[in-house]
Amino acid sequence: MATRDTTIPDTMRCVTCRGVGDYPHSRSTPVPSPGPGEVLLRVERAGICAGDAKCYAGAPLFWGDASRPPYVQPPVIPGHEFAGHIAALGPGASRDGGSDNDGGGNGRWAVGDRVTAEQVVACGECLYCRKGLRWLCAPHDIFGFHTCVPGAMAEYMVLPAKALLHRVPNSLTPKEAVFIEPLSCGVHAVERGNPQPGDTVVVSGCGPIGLGMLSVARTKSPGRLVALDCSEERLALARACGADTALNVATLGADAAVAAVRALTDGGYGADVYLEASGAGASVAQGLRMVRKAATFVEFSVFAAPVSVDWSVIGDTLELDLLGAHCSGDGGYAAAVNLLAGGGIPAEAVVSHELPLDEAVAGIELVNGGGRAQASCKVALDPSLRG
Repeated sequence: MATRDTTIPDTMRCVTCRGVGDYPHSRSTPVPSPGPGEVLLRVERAGICAGDAKCYAGAPLFWGDASRPPYVQPPVIPGHEFAGHIAALGPGASRDGGSDNDGGGNGRWAVGDRVTAEQVVACGECLYCRKGLRWLCAPHDIFGFHTCVPGAMAEYMVLPAKALLHRVPNSLTPKEAVFIEPLSCGVHAVERGNPQPGDTVVVSGCGPIGLGMLSVARTKSPGRLVALDCSEERLALARACGADTALNVATLGADAAVAAVRALTDGGYGADVYLEASGAGASVAQGLRMVRKAATFVEFSVFAAPVSVDWSVIGDTLELDLLGAHCSGDGGYAAAVNLLAGGGIPAEAVVSHELPLDEAVAGIELVNGGGRAQASCKVALDPSLRG
């Protein structure tokens, strides 16, 4: 069995995070070689996450502040949303176990296989890994942020021996394949919220992860599924993802939006589950006004700045179940692949832009709300394009 694609070049094009707002494009970076148990991936698509965009803009979560150290380790190739084809296998990478774990029981890899990998490369040894919470791994090596796991904004990337790989069906288009990671996050957030049949579920923020939440929540038989956003284009996508009601908070205003959601609920008590995916501080305060007592509030966002709310409302007034959700949890990737393969999720429309690597900064600015006039949703990079 061949262990290497003979067409692999010596050098590749890539994007490098060197500092806040400093993401140069290179045309002559050496192609990495896979070590023992590792896989070299030829990147088909790389998505630009809102986290990537906020890292570029200097968010304290990534660059640190008075209360926390920096998370990102420049220089590093960014990108943790990706799919591609195996171009080379390091020694032992095709045997059972290690990097061969695809979650599907096959356990063997070959050159040409189409795969993705979970965004967190877990150590397998820390407290969280021992408890089965690998997505919360203490070293927390996420592709594209730590130097030990360079990311996907390149023509090639190495998947370490401890990376958890998943097969990508050839039936999925590139746009569907690059949507696996955001959808897996939506899977985990909905699982944390645990909506019951008949519940009123609200998703605030209809970016890629919020749209994924809507798609997954639709499968839980909610009584009403409500989408909130400030963009009519994104609200149209929300309807396509299964929202019964789509409200433009910018048009309505916060007070009217709260009243509208409460009016949709039994007795006007408020929503049963609120999934926050906007990364806007106002959405947190808004959600606390939209939910009933003993509701579930799930936070899944990267904020550009600290958020302040009346914390007493959570306990003394509402007795909320307040939960966080991070990355894809356990089983998120496998569920996302199955959902996409089953059809019905409009990933072709969610991925609004496909750009070459040398337009990565323009793509990041699109995600941050600037740049071209056309509104964006999911922006992806296609290494095969030439700018």
